[in-house]
Amino acid sequence: MLKGFKDFLMRGNVVDLAVAVVIGTAFTAIVTAFTTSLIKPLIASLGSAETKGLGIQLREGKDDTYLDFSNVINAAINFIIVAAVVYFVLVLPIKKIQERRKRGEEPGPAEPTNVELLIEIRDLLAAQQNNHQQQPTVVQDRRGPAI
Repeated sequence: MLKGFKDFLMRGNVVDLAVAVVIGTAFTAIVTAFTTSLIKPLIASLGSAETKGLGIQLREGKDDTYLDFSNVINAAINFIIVAAVVYFVLVLPIKKIQERRKRGEEPGPAEPTNVELLIEIRDLLAAQQNNHQQQPTVVQDRRGPAI
């Protein structure tokens, strides 16, 4: 059972899908909290004392016109951290395993042998034959069905 699960995981599409899901959900909350709580205040401290942080107020008195560069830098750092974690935790180990398989150090997904396929066909035919033999023959006349 574990070997089949491992073979399932080693397929290329499954790994790509897992990477996308992990990038989108699992690490986002942790990294966002880290960058919002620690990195953004450090970046904002680079601004002058009169401003809200690292940014420019386009119109005085209108908070909507503040260009907050620290949010953009924060988002870029957030993405880089998430991408690095996913690459080093998921992608790199999977690539190493796939390289080992190519070199023959680790066996790939198990293919069924001809004998296993023939045994499966035989068992399916036997089960089908048993189903046909167990069903009763129905004879009909004018009065209705009878057995």
